[in-house]
Amino acid sequence: MRDYDLKMKDAGLVAADAAGTVDGSAKVADIGKGFVEGLLVVDVTAIEIASNDEKYAIKLQGSSRSDFAHNIVDLAVLELGAAEVIGGDYDSATGRFVVPFTTEKNGYLWPYVRVYTDVSGTIATGINFVAYIQKHYPKGVTQLSTSTRTTTTTTTTV
Repeated sequence: MRDYDLKMKDAGLVAADAAGTVDGSAKVADIGKGFVEGLLVVDVTAIEIASNDEKYAIKLQGSSRSDFAHNIVDLAVLELGAAEVIGGDYDSATGRFVVPFTTEKNGYLWPYVRVYTDVSGTIATGINFVAYIQKHYPKGVTQLSTSTRTTTTTTTTV
């Protein structure tokens, strides 16, 4: 996987089940046939929770085929929505959500990935978000955008 962020979905409202698009086209990334650890980064700018039954499952899906015609698995899932349907005691809100993933599931490696949103409940406007995938950095090194990189260094004097 490359060292920079890969945009998997442009900003825009999602009010029904849909695959992520970038510049109006379905976005599928070929991240290679090897084992990959990464992060799904989702920046939510609007989320409708008016009827207390809305649920948005933002998935990073993998496939053995670039057309996603079959052999589709969920590699990571972020569930947002009303507390009544997602559990807990508070409704989801806007903000940044980071979900780790690997391209391995049940002993198989999935080289093609896409973002897919499952929407359920009484939806008028839906959810608006941008999604990226990026490398998973070792402890002490983070990168949540191409413009921010933090490295922690410890020096011991004996």
